[in-house]
Amino acid sequence: MTVEPKRNSSTILWIVGGLLLLLLFGCVATAGAGALFFASTSSSSVTAATPRPVRVIEQAAAVERPTPVTVIATPEGGMDYETAVLTAIYAQVNPSVVNVTVLTSGRGTPSENLLPPDFDGLLPFSSGSGFVWDLEGHIVTNNHVVEGAEEVQITFSDGTVAVAEVVGTDVDSDLAVLRIDPKGYTLVPVRVGHLEDVVVGMRVAAIGNPFRLEGTLTSGIVSAIGRSIPARGNFSIPDSIQTDAAINPGNSGGPLLNEQGEVIGVNAQIRSEGGTNSGVGFAIPINIVERVVPAIITDGEYLHSYMGVSGGTLSPVCADSLGVPHELRGAVVNSVLPNSPAADAGLQAGNRASGTHYPSICPEQSGGDIILAINDQPVTKFDDVLSYLQRMTSPGDTVTLTLWRDGETVQVDLTLSARPANVQ
Repeated sequence: MTVEPKRNSSTILWIVGGLLLLLLFGCVATAGAGALFFASTSSSSVTAATPRPVRVIEQAAAVERPTPVTVIATPEGGMDYETAVLTAIYAQVNPSVVNVTVLTSGRGTPSENLLPPDFDGLLPFSSGSGFVWDLEGHIVTNNHVVEGAEEVQITFSDGTVAVAEVVGTDVDSDLAVLRIDPKGYTLVPVRVGHLEDVVVGMRVAAIGNPFRLEGTLTSGIVSAIGRSIPARGNFSIPDSIQTDAAINPGNSGGPLLNEQGEVIGVNAQIRSEGGTNSGVGFAIPINIVERVVPAIITDGEYLHSYMGVSGGTLSPVCADSLGVPHELRGAVVNSVLPNSPAADAGLQAGNRASGTHYPSICPEQSGGDIILAINDQPVTKFDDVLSYLQRMTSPGDTVTLTLWRDGETVQVDLTLSARPANVQ
């Protein structure tokens, strides 16, 4: 009687366990099928044995985006900035720029033999550029443009022509002043800039008549400042401006202009083996022009301050051979001209062999004065002396030189004279 209840309980347990096993098997089978479905849809190397339903996902429509545009500053008129600046400079200054034609009889020139024996007229010999300085008819150009001229002809941008007289020239700054009778002419004087505002990299323009092509505009940048360019004999023009704006034969005497259309220099020289522009042009700085031109207009000449020394820049390489401290900076006095202000002030040149191994850099004579300052303005190179004399002094002024002499610092007063016409 006690066995039957046990048999019924076991049966019930077996039934319940079977149901649980079936349920568990169903879950495992479902998970496996899901895994197989995902594997077959994510890998191209697995091919399903039977077609399976694929869920199609609609691709979102592409968003239309604007094409990138380069933004250029466009002032009024639709021009870019550089075009607007250059066209404004040309419109403003070209009426002030003139073509300078030098006329000669042809005598003493290479074409003399081609002239008839009885020819007594004048022929165009050379040409350059210039610009209107004031309403009185004064025109500025280079000395070398009008040198040797028997007559000078001026042609304005509108084609009108005038005959000019040479008021005066200055060979040491390579400047000349001409004058026309202003009656009947519409004169547009240039505006003058300031050398202190000129920096390397600033945009500049030149207007002139290269190769007799009148009214030509070129542009570039200031490549360097403070250059010294050759003048008469051994003299130099300090503070000159170097530019990569195209300067060619015929540009001489024309203006170098800043972005405001102001004159910052007078185009004068190019550096080239072939005689044409090679990216290196030089302009006489406006600070010299502003000193020389008014003096020529008033007196017919300009008198440059004169010391009477030649020298160079002290390099640390030369310190040992000259017997000076390596940290010393200044201008070495290589020679003192006789009967000069420097001789009268007792300046001393080198008087014994330096024994240098660098004759191309160092003075061959040691024991000379080294200029450390002029009127308390420090001197680090010889051009500093030239620049100060040109900018700040006139003949008759007395300057105080601070010198390194025989191992100590001394001060010497020197009274400047006018630069003589002939200097050996």
